[in-house]
Amino acid sequence: MSDRTTSSITIGAARADVMAVIADFPSYPEWAGQVKRAEVLSADADGRPHTVRFALDAGPISDTYTLGYAWQGDSVSWQVAEPGKMVSDLRGSYRLTDAGGGTEVTYELAVDLSVPMLGLIKRKAEKVIVDTALKGLKKRVEGR
Repeated sequence: MSDRTTSSITIGAARADVMAVIADFPSYPEWAGQVKRAEVLSADADGRPHTVRFALDAGPISDTYTLGYAWQGDSVSWQVAEPGKMVSDLRGSYRLTDAGGGTEVTYELAVDLSVPMLGLIKRKAEKVIVDTALKGLKKRVEGR
């Protein structure tokens, strides 16, 4: 697994409100730019999504794959449950912490591809995915 791309943003809302948007996968195409479709396939004992199938179009990375989620308090992590044609591994997390009347969200992402791609291009695609997701999440939460 490659190095992770990490970025953070502060959102003017409570952690529970931010986590509710993160857990609402069917709405991802409305705010997470590269996600074209997100379908919850199964839920855990608490009713939170456990496996989710995604259709992603992030420029050089375009694929359909399934992720498995683990929810732990104020964080959620994921990894590939069923790889796609391009995405052989994808691991990431959102970590939420208090930040002076708001919530700091840290997003980590690492993508491995089954097709040859220069590391620089792959890292740039990861950065675009992370930055776009954080900005979209902020806009979605604060616009509620």
